[in-house]
Amino acid sequence: MKFKTLSIHAGHRSGDHQGAVTTPIYQTSTFAFRGVNQPGPFDYSRSGNPTRKVLEECLAALEGGAAGFAFGTGMAAETTLLMLFQSGDTILVHNDLYGGTYRLFETAFRSKGIRARYIDLRDSGGLEAALAEGAAAVWIESPTNPLMNLVDLKQTADAAHRHGALAICDNTFLSPYFQRPLQFGVDIVVHSTTKYINGHSDVVGGAAIVNRPDLAERIGFLQNALGTCAGPQDCFLVLRGIKTLALRMEEHNRNALAVAQWLSRHPKIESVLHPGLESHPQHRLALQQMRGYGGTFSFRVGGGQEAVFRMLAGVRIFTLAESLGGVESLIEHPITMTHASVPEEFRQRMGLSPNLIRISVGLEDLDDLLDDLSVALERV
Repeated sequence: MKFKTLSIHAGHRSGDHQGAVTTPIYQTSTFAFRGVNQPGPFDYSRSGNPTRKVLEECLAALEGGAAGFAFGTGMAAETTLLMLFQSGDTILVHNDLYGGTYRLFETAFRSKGIRARYIDLRDSGGLEAALAEGAAAVWIESPTNPLMNLVDLKQTADAAHRHGALAICDNTFLSPYFQRPLQFGVDIVVHSTTKYINGHSDVVGGAAIVNRPDLAERIGFLQNALGTCAGPQDCFLVLRGIKTLALRMEEHNRNALAVAQWLSRHPKIESVLHPGLESHPQHRLALQQMRGYGGTFSFRVGGGQEAVFRMLAGVRIFTLAESLGGVESLIEHPITMTHASVPEEFRQRMGLSPNLIRISVGLEDLDDLLDDLSVALERV
């Protein structure tokens, strides 16, 4: 089946749910045994729930994987994946990444002996050298948050495998509609389903999808043992959002590219970081491994942080808020919001400047969005 069909039907069999066309919410903590020492297909909702099972099968189908796992948040998904590793393991991480992931590595797992080593994954020679020194995994964001740098997925996964390391990719920014990392050899795909997959800013969730049975077994065990799974109500909401994922992503993509092109011509904008623009240094790579560019990107305003604050105070349709991927447009200042927990020295190495703004372009009318930004920029 094609993507749009999968997004509506994958994982759901009406015969399993009394003929219900939409997967019901199985809001129950426990399930009756068929008899002594005879559990049914489900026994306790932490270990498995029918609503969650449909979502997990749907996510696996959309990413082209063999097994999917739904978690309570994106960070719960990342935490569970990091529990695959042992004290003494090193994970190579791209040095431009989401602030919450950096915080997880540095405040929760470094003290447990799992070390993140930050390198530029765009540098294939540097990656090979780092892998030769020993690494258990390579942690990829592509595009990165918030600088929109791309990592060559096939090249990175191949390098990791040559050295016996796993390749893990955060695919939140693009969703499986625009990018499917498993097709390029990545072992584990991770998502914050809060974002585009759900798409309505009304639930938090996470996911991991794999192709390998051995990884599926280990992640399934950890999901149950740690209790990081998603609840049935949240799974229902994410399933509802997935049904329109393809339609929403097309509109996000169109709106965002048009906004990026408009900003690139504005005299008060220093630069626009959008892989769909030919000015992006990795535009050619984007055409090779992505079907579209998503709805989130960043840009730099001329005049420094004070100018940025003036602009942020002037928007009316764009909402000043963290997160991304919802139907409504959001705008944020990374160094004081999503990346505030990252030490200033590391932010500077990443290239996070005070005049950087990240926007998530929603599904509003394009003319209204451009008018909103135009009025806000008049304050700069």
